[in-house]
This record gives sequence, C-alpha cells and structure tokens, in this order.
Amino acid sequence: MTKIQHTVSIEEEGQRLDQLVSTLTGVSRSQVQNAISAKQIKVNKAAAKKNGVRVSEGDRIEGQIRMPDHRVQAEDIPLEIISENDDFIVINKDPGIVVHPDESGHAAGTLLNALVAHTQLSDGSSKERPGIVHRLDKDTSGVMIVAKNNKTHEILAKAFHDREVDKYYLALVKGRMKSNSGRIEAALRRSTKNRTKMAIHSQGKNAVTHFEVMEDFDGCSLLKIKIETGRTHQIRVHMASIGHPVVCDSVYGDENYNAEFLKEFGLKRQFLHSKELHILGNAYIGGLKKDLLEVLEKLRS
Repeated sequence: MTKIQHTVSIEEEGQRLDQLVSTLTGVSRSQVQNAISAKQIKVNKAAAKKNGVRVSEGDRIEGQIRMPDHRVQAEDIPLEIISENDDFIVINKDPGIVVHPDESGHAAGTLLNALVAHTQLSDGSSKERPGIVHRLDKDTSGVMIVAKNNKTHEILAKAFHDREVDKYYLALVKGRMKSNSGRIEAALRRSTKNRTKMAIHSQGKNAVTHFEVMEDFDGCSLLKIKIETGRTHQIRVHMASIGHPVVCDSVYGDENYNAEFLKEFGLKRQFLHSKELHILGNAYIGGLKKDLLEVLEKLRS
C-alpha cells in the first residue's frame, strides 16, 4: 500500500494527474492509472474520474495505491532433494509442475511455491522468481539448482551465462538414429505463427545440441544429450528438426506415433529428463522418474 497526500505547487500546475502521482510516489504510471480507475485517488476530496485530468495549484491529492502482491506463497508440495547446504538446494523436479508462477494460469502449485515453504531463497532474480537461475519445461523432469542467498545467486547465474555448466539429459526419440553420435547446430527464436512455440530461424539465437545413442529399441532410441546452450525447448525442437522428435512431445512430436506410444506404454508426457548437472566443480545426478523407468522396463522386456 502506497499513500499520497500532496498539495499541487505552482510549478506542478497543468501536469496530468497520473503522471504527477507516479513521479511523487515512484509507482509506475500504469499502476497509478489502475488506482484512479478503482477510485483510490481523490482530488479535493472527490474521486478522480480521468487519468489525464490536469491539476491546478492548490489542488489537494490524497489516496492509497494498493500494490499487487508479487510474493510467492508457500505451499506444502513434496520435493525430491538431491543436495542442500546454506547456499543452494538441488532438487530432482517432478514432471507436470511449472517452475514458477506466471500469467498463463499458473498462479500457484509451482515448484517455487514448494521451495518457499521449504527454505529461504535469494531475491537476486526478482520477487516473482526468487532463487531461480535456470528452468525446466513443465513436463520435463530432472536436476535443478536454486540459490538460497544473493551472493550464490550471482555466482550461479554467472556460471550459466558464461556456459561453465554442463547439462546432460536423457531423451527417448522416435526412430533409429543413423549414427551413434552427432551434433546439431541451429539457431532458435519464437515462432511467428505461434508465440508459444520455438522455431529454427537464421535470425534466432545460436543453439548447439550433442547426442549419443545409449540404447536402441524397436522404433525408438534412448539418447544421452548434452546442450552447449540453454534455449527454450532447444532439445525438443532440434530433435524434431532431424526427424527424431522426443517421444510423446505434444508440441513438436509426431501425433500419430505419440498416440500409439501412449496406448502401448501409458506415457502421458514427453520422455525428457535432466539427468546430470555439473556446476562449480560438482556433479549432481537425478534418477529417472517412475513413469519413464516403467517405459524403459517395458521396452527392454
């Protein structure tokens, strides 16, 4: 809550109400406009009717601007902890949970809600995303590291920015690979047709993916993947681009193949798991989740 009690000076005469209040309080102009619309701002004891009303010398401006609460609420959600100390926590993220609250309908029930309930986090990123230095997609499981204090946040963020972190994934992809290992380099950016998707484009950001075949099965292959860059949906887009989409990827995968795989193996999300994270001289390993283990057991039998 931000309060304002102010008498307009001769120098301020003629200014727009929303602009003056924003300057006086440090609150953004859009938030001030919301407060005016909600009749939270009064001029000479009458609720202001327009954002752009011009003020006069001697006008008395009063009100209370209710600020949105961006603090992440603690929720009792189970965590699989791999390692924890005073500086950071490493977890094996479950599938089906987004990393932090956002404006697309995930206001609660996120990994961050669980972390806030468990421990103190840094505020080095923002009040909306404390502790977060990297992310995994909602339906991608695996290893994540989260900062507990601002100094550690800076160190971890720099390591990711400078590409001093090795990230390894396990992915089950459609088809048999032509070679036992390979490298994919293709720039990525937001699709112009669908902003929720990424696409390969010459004007995008550089992205490099390495893969190695771990096991071959009938109609699919298990790969160990290392990414040099951490672009959104990088592995999923790159593998689809060479004709080997991640199994059960509902966005970039083969719809017919996914339907058959779901029917036979019951897998309801993409087979993609962040297996290892090597950072600051340490390696953290997260075991495969139950749904992925069951798929591999069936394939091997």
